Amino acid sequence: MVHPSLNDLTAFVTVATRRSFRRAADELGTAPSTLSHAMRALEERMGVRLLNRTTRSVSPTEAGSALLERLRPALATLDDALESVATFRGNVAGTVRINAPRLGATLLVRDVLPAMSQRFPDVVVDLVVEGKLVDIVAGGFDAGLRLLDSVPKDMIAVPFAGMVSFICVASPAYLERFGEPGTPDDLARHRCIGHRVPNGKLYRWEFARAGQALTIDTAGPVILDDEELMVEAAIEGLGIAYVVSPAAEAALACGQLRQVLNPWTPAPERIAIYYPGHRAVPPALRAFLDVVKAPR
Repeated sequence: MVHPSLNDLTAFVTVATRRSFRRAADELGTAPSTLSHAMRALEERMGVRLLNRTTRSVSPTEAGSALLERLRPALATLDDALESVATFRGNVAGTVRINAPRLGATLLVRDVLPAMSQRFPDVVVDLVVEGKLVDIVAGGFDAGLRLLDSVPKDMIAVPFAGMVSFICVASPAYLERFGEPGTPDDLARHRCIGHRVPNGKLYRWEFARAGQALTIDTAGPVILDDEELMVEAAIEGLGIAYVVSPAAEAALACGQLRQVLNPWTPAPERIAIYYPGHRAVPPALRAFLDVVKAPR
């Protein structure tokens, strides 16, 4: 058997991971039809079907899954080896792929990317905004951003952006019309903006005071899955929103929103950048982490 080229194997891993010829072609800078022909030629060369194809999706076969599982770490090791020469060039270059929710991405753009651009101009930060929690290794990311307590145990976490709190906010007009809740139980008599989490469930609002913790089911006129939209809905007087503090800080500062139930605000949490701990850190990711750790 003639061994496949490194380009063919890399293309296979990209297609099998992205499960789309179009998305893989965009990433590799080629045409979907070219990529499809290359994968058929690879299958013929190896004498086994590697990909199941339909008009809407692509997925690895059993043989393809076995090959993908072995190729991922092998290609990652090769990438590490190639990146290890970066220090001999006198500057750090490359691409670092980061997965983050929208609010976290906003904080990165505001607090990290300007310093990255200044200190490491040859590093490209490929920031992918996604609401759901993903497996960053399976997704081909170098690192991700989450609340520190939700970082998987097998990952290395680097705290970022100080502390954030989950707070209740409402517009002055709403509070003038409906009054201000004094305790979380009062929310049963209020309009609350629902928060649908990535797994499809409605988020139950959490509160704490003097060692007492409460979790409240809420109801209201709208359910959203984006915190920026929740803030906008609260500004428009649709109800009380429960959001992470940075999402509402601008509206609070200019008086468009007021915080309510302050004494019941749960303990603040940290946001963290996290990355796999079982492999060498590429120079581009190391540069990114250096900027994250730098005092601001």
